[in-house]
Amino acid sequence: HALLGSKIFCNRDIVETQQHYRSRWRSIRILYLTMFLSSVGFSIVIMSIWPYLQKIDATADASFLGWIIAAYSVGQMVASPLFGMWSNYRPRGEPLAVSITISVAANCLYAYVHLPTSHNKYYMLVARALVGFGAGNVAVVRSYIAGATSLAERTSAMANTSACQAIGFILGPENDDVVQATQGNIDHIAVVETNILFFVILFIFAVFETIATPLTMDMYSWTRKEAVFYNGIILGAIGIESVIVFMAVKILSKKTGERALLYGGLLIVLVGFFILLPWVNKLPSIQWEDLKNNSIPRTTFSERFLPFWILQTQQQPPNSTVEPTGCPAVQSWCLDTPVIHLAQYITSDILIGLGYPVCNVMSYTLYSKILGPKPQGVYMGWLTASGSGARIFGPVFVTQIYTHLGPRWSFSLICGIVVLSLLLLEVVYKRLIAFSIRYGRLPE
Repeated sequence: HALLGSKIFCNRDIVETQQHYRSRWRSIRILYLTMFLSSVGFSIVIMSIWPYLQKIDATADASFLGWIIAAYSVGQMVASPLFGMWSNYRPRGEPLAVSITISVAANCLYAYVHLPTSHNKYYMLVARALVGFGAGNVAVVRSYIAGATSLAERTSAMANTSACQAIGFILGPENDDVVQATQGNIDHIAVVETNILFFVILFIFAVFETIATPLTMDMYSWTRKEAVFYNGIILGAIGIESVIVFMAVKILSKKTGERALLYGGLLIVLVGFFILLPWVNKLPSIQWEDLKNNSIPRTTFSERFLPFWILQTQQQPPNSTVEPTGCPAVQSWCLDTPVIHLAQYITSDILIGLGYPVCNVMSYTLYSKILGPKPQGVYMGWLTASGSGARIFGPVFVTQIYTHLGPRWSFSLICGIVVLSLLLLEVVYKRLIAFSIRYGRLPE
């Protein structure tokens, strides 16, 4: 009833009954489960997309992988504001039921994209877009949890929500509590700034998860199966790390505050990507199978900026039974860019796995507190859409830069983006405060 009912805003003079308290938290825990199951479905698929794409359609290259991964976020970006607005005017169970139905149907389509005799990569593109559309219910979940918790409960509840998502990665009520009258306007500058920071945070992680499989196949000569298996183990370990981090930030936020934790999380992510830059002189093993007469492709610096469709796709010989491994020589940077040692890669994974969850949960928490007591469905929809936009541009950006210029340029640009984000956070730091604090109802 609490999940499907209308919204009732209460003030401090109203004492919550035990029955209402249990009903409120039962609904919240159901949404924890929803986030967990959604995350399980996402994590099962993400690391195997590249090998699956190569298997079902030989014409697909690494550049198209970026569009496949971005399609998920295009769907989510379109759906999030729609579901958020829907939940503001109708019972929240309706958009949740519709989104889950779409997700089930889309995943069934994804499972059978290998059956058509041609254009399989485009069927996969459509399937991933529909899966993303179904995932637009995140806005409904976040807005409900924001509205069903007090300021004191908010950070903990948001951390638990993110922890449920992280656990999913590992395993492949009618109340606003202490909110008073909705007098005062939302600080829209703070809202926009938080959306920008959230965009950057999701952009960074989208780059990280997109490039993991191609990068390890190029740098360490892993086969498709090895890349999926080893990166799956790494992703699971990061998931465990994230759960621990989510639990820790619930305690740390009370001592240091959400803004300081967000700043610290971005610094850790910056160090993680800086470590990932190629530093040594050793070159990666080159995949020579497709070269004729042992010729070495040479390209000028300006040629590396040609559109991706001009870059020829490397194909296996028709009679080949052995999967080629190594860095494809068609990617000219393979011939002059040093290898990224496995120790660098794992260290970077650990740091990004530490910094990203801190940034994620703190940005959600700050955003919900900035919005205050007013219905948050549409605003949460825009935040989710902002994150989806990042997950659209992130994969496309990194696959294009990585294919043409290599990891050195890719990760250097990411470091630059994080530095700019830290400067932005420094500028807007004092504006990122709770609605009730801004209007003097609670001490900072």
